Amino acid sequence: MKITETIFQDGTHKWVAIVRDPDKPNFLIDTNEYLVTHGGAGMLIDPGGAEIFPAVFSALSSEFDPSALSAIFASHQDPDICSSLALWLEFNPQMRCYVSWLWNSFIPHFGGTAETFISIPDEGMDISLAGLTLRTVPAHYLHSSGNFNLYDKVAKVLFSGDVGAALLPADQSDLFVENFDKHIRHAEGFHRRWMGSNEAKRRWCERVSQLDIDMLCPQHGAIYRGADVQRFISWFDDLQVGVVKG
Repeated sequence: MKITETIFQDGTHKWVAIVRDPDKPNFLIDTNEYLVTHGGAGMLIDPGGAEIFPAVFSALSSEFDPSALSAIFASHQDPDICSSLALWLEFNPQMRCYVSWLWNSFIPHFGGTAETFISIPDEGMDISLAGLTLRTVPAHYLHSSGNFNLYDKVAKVLFSGDVGAALLPADQSDLFVENFDKHIRHAEGFHRRWMGSNEAKRRWCERVSQLDIDMLCPQHGAIYRGADVQRFISWFDDLQVGVVKG
């Protein structure tokens, strides 16, 4: 069973983090899934791999009626992001998946039809969830060539995908970053190798620094909040990426 925790709630507007599956096989990377609900509708952010679908579905069902899910947001094309897509569509074939136009010929290999996918242009777009506007924020080459974050201006939450991800040891299971200096050691190697462009990284840092962010929620590891959000952006801005040893 995955752990679920509400990270924001204001009336019918709610964000839930679904994290840390202790029953996950050791050879699979740990992932965070996020659910946003507003006005009775729901969107699942990076629903995860097929192997963890039962755990994610069970955890989500404890928080929200899954039949009210209307959309999925896929930040990019990796299997840990959305290889569970066919299983979600089996439950609700009318569900729509928002994804970069670049992956609209690739992600359908996981499932769905041409009608399932809504292309996001490179510059991004707004997504409406029962009247709530969510903004897709370009994060290309960090690490995918067609990559987006998702920003909720009302909750001041940035779902950052692999940006900010940390590969934490098993004994570190806090939902939030509690000690930035200790935590960031587990993010450095990942960012140096998986982030492919220093120019793209610089542009991302400039772009998100203009947003009002209380929480930066990555796909792996703990959530940055408060002052740690800007600490991460400054750390990332100074980091040399696209580094391969050997």
